[in-house]
Order: sequence, then structure tokens, then C-alpha cells
Amino acid sequence: MNRFWVLYKSTAVRLSALYILLFAICAATLVFYVTAMSERLLTSQIREAVQQEVDQVQRAYDNGGMNLLLRTMERRARQPGANLYIIAGPSGDILAGNVASVQPGVLDEEGWTSTPFRYQRYAEGSQGKPHMAVANINVLDNGLRILIGRDLGEPEAFRVLVRQALMVALAIMGLGAVIIWFAIGRNALKRIDRMSAASKKIMAGDLSQRLPVGGSGDEFDRLSVSLNAMLGRIEKLNEGLRQVSDNIAHDLKTPLTRLRNKAADAIDMSDADTRRVALEGIISESDQLIRTFNALLMISRVEAGSVAAEMSNVDLSAIVADSAELYEPVADEAGLALTFSIEPGVEVQGNRELIGQAIFNLIDNAIKYSGGGQAAGEISLSLIRRPDAICLQVADRGPGIPADKREDVLKRFVRLDESRSKPGTGLGLSLVEAVMELHGGKLELSDTDPAATTNRGLAVALIFPVK
Repeated sequence: MNRFWVLYKSTAVRLSALYILLFAICAATLVFYVTAMSERLLTSQIREAVQQEVDQVQRAYDNGGMNLLLRTMERRARQPGANLYIIAGPSGDILAGNVASVQPGVLDEEGWTSTPFRYQRYAEGSQGKPHMAVANINVLDNGLRILIGRDLGEPEAFRVLVRQALMVALAIMGLGAVIIWFAIGRNALKRIDRMSAASKKIMAGDLSQRLPVGGSGDEFDRLSVSLNAMLGRIEKLNEGLRQVSDNIAHDLKTPLTRLRNKAADAIDMSDADTRRVALEGIISESDQLIRTFNALLMISRVEAGSVAAEMSNVDLSAIVADSAELYEPVADEAGLALTFSIEPGVEVQGNRELIGQAIFNLIDNAIKYSGGGQAAGEISLSLIRRPDAICLQVADRGPGIPADKREDVLKRFVRLDESRSKPGTGLGLSLVEAVMELHGGKLELSDTDPAATTNRGLAVALIFPVK
């Protein structure tokens, strides 16, 4: 006992206990959060399944009236794992179904129940444990009420299972912590101290800090690498948020002020033609603002991965060919020649609309920034399949982008044209980069002609992984 007391007085042991307690609290909070989110997801899926049942029963009533409705509900109610089915009178009395009773007031309202309600099953009798469910209530034209619902036992069982697993995990963790302390505790505590010091700096707001990596490749190193990658992502997102906020204030304040002034001037105009010209200018300014916000929303949607489920096998050669055909007259009107070399039959796994939008942005940028003159009069579009990747490149002979500015132009609202004399929002390359990250590829910027002293041009390559 005295030996244990002396050991407990050790700072290392106390720190171990504190770290175990801190980890347990964080783990419990995280598990309860994940449990709640998972339960919400399961409930949402249940609502979708019930809605499908409601639609099918409604079609049965529309096609065959009450007879077909009764047969359909009776058949479904007898199936294993059936949903809740109730036919009630206008006063709420249950006339038929596979449920003995429901919570008072549930059948009084039409549509989805606002909260889960209690119900009793036939087989369990009046003394059985009440169950919880959600349901959709429809009122027929004859006054009858149709309730179709789903038991919430699965989400509840999932929550109980996860919490039991948490308790078991915490118990095992406590026992394992004691064993680890006696085996390798001192060395681990030193590393935890270093990680804790770095974590405190990070929590204080210094997101450039990283957790130490010892190089041994053990669990601590793998954890540090993963967390460092996450911190890098968070730092990038925070930096992007700050940059977007600053640039929105800078880039949108002027057009909004101009829009307001034009609207104020239009009010005072008595001549109809002059007022019409002013209103057309207001609409043009509004369209530009809408395009800016649409581009921001598209970038956010792509970065969030919300379109990842829309991936399919697409013909990249056809997309590039369509883009070249679409922009060839635009380039010709600008005094530029659009040439292309497209390898046929190149396919990738991706989203056709997003890839097309990325190509449009690149060609549009090449046309806008190529400038005039004979040297800048050509834009080339090429698609080739390499052994290790698929390369789609758009190259122009304009002024290009200096090597030290290429990372900056991928940020939102960043434009090398500080005078803002050329049209655009500074979001095109940001969207292209987000699209490539979604497709597991990368965006590469280089000089079209590195040996040239002027008009080196810009070559933008979209590198897709080989399937």
C-alpha cells in the first residue's frame, strides 16, 4: 500500500491519470455526438422508407379505392418486419391495422408527426413496454385517417450498443493504461508532454504548429502524421476563409456601391430611354455579382464533396472535343486561333459537368489573358494518355504567370491584374483546383515557352489518375 502511495505521488503517474481522464471525456463526448448523428441518419432513412410506403398506398387508393387500399395494407401489415399500419375513423378510433393503440393526439394531425410517439403492439397486451415510432398520417376524402409509420427500435438499439461499447472500451483502456505505464509509460509520457505542448500552442491559435514525429513509425507517429495533415487542412481552410472574407469585402464593395449609385440615379431620371440604359447597367452589375456568388457556391460544393456520388465513367475525349468546338468561334472573334490535339477514347471516372466547367474556365482564361499580337495568337488544347496518368493541357502565348505567383492565383479572388480592368472574379482557377482534388488528380501550372524573354505563356495541365 505504501509503495502504491509513493507511486501515486509521482508527477508522471498523475499526468498519466489526467491524460486518461481527458481522453475518456473527449472519447465519450465524441461517441455521444457520433451516436446522435448516426441516430439522426437512421431516422432520416426511416422517414424516406415510410414516405415510399405512403406513396405506394396512396397509388393503391387512387387506382382501386378502399378495397384495394385495405388489401394492400393488410398484405403489408402481415409481412415480417412490417411497418405500422392503422386505419382510423374521423374521430381517431382505430378501425384496422397491426397496432393496438397509439399515444393520444397522434391521429389528430395530418402529415408527419412532429415528435416520436408511443404505441402498443397487439402481441404484448396493455401491460407491455410501449415502443416509439414516427409516422405519416393521411386523411382520405371520406374522412378516414391512414397512419403509416416505422418503429424507432433500431436507432435506440444502435445508441445502446454504442454506449455499451464505450463503457467496455473505457474499462479496457483503463486496464491497458496501467499495463502500458509499467511497460513503456515513461517514454510515452515524455512524447505526450511534447505533443501536449504543441497542442496548447495550436489551441492558443497558432495553427502553424505541428505535433512532433519521432520517426519510429509507431502509433504516436501515425497519429501525429494524421493530425498534422488535419491541422494543415484546417489551417488552409482558415486561411482561405480569411482571404475570402477580405477579398469579398474588397471585390464586392465597389460593385455594390456602384449598383446602389446607379439605382439612386435611375430614380431621378425622367427620360425613359436614359432610365432604361441605367437599368440595363444595373442588371449587368447584378449578373456579375450573381456569377461571383455562384462560383463561390460551386467551389464550396465541390470542396465539400457533395457531388462525389455523381461520379460515373465519362468520355474525356468527347468533353474536350465539345469544349474546343464551343470555344473555337469565341477565340476566332478575339483574334486567336484555337488548335487542339485530342487522343480518342480516353475515359475517366468523374463528373461530366464539373470537368466541362473546369475546361471552360481554362479556355476562357486563355482567351482573356492571351492579349493581342502575332506571338499571342494561338491557344492549344491537348489530351494525351500517359502510362501513369491522363494529361489535359490548355496552353496560351500570353504574358503567363511568374513562378512565385502560381500558388497565389489558385486562391479565391486573387487576380494578378491589380487594376481589375479585365473581366472576371478571380475564382476560375480555384474552382479548377477544387474539381481536380475531387477527382483525385492535380493541377499543374508552367510556362508554355520557358526560353522566351517575353510572352512565355501559361500552360495549365489537368492530371487525372489512370483507372
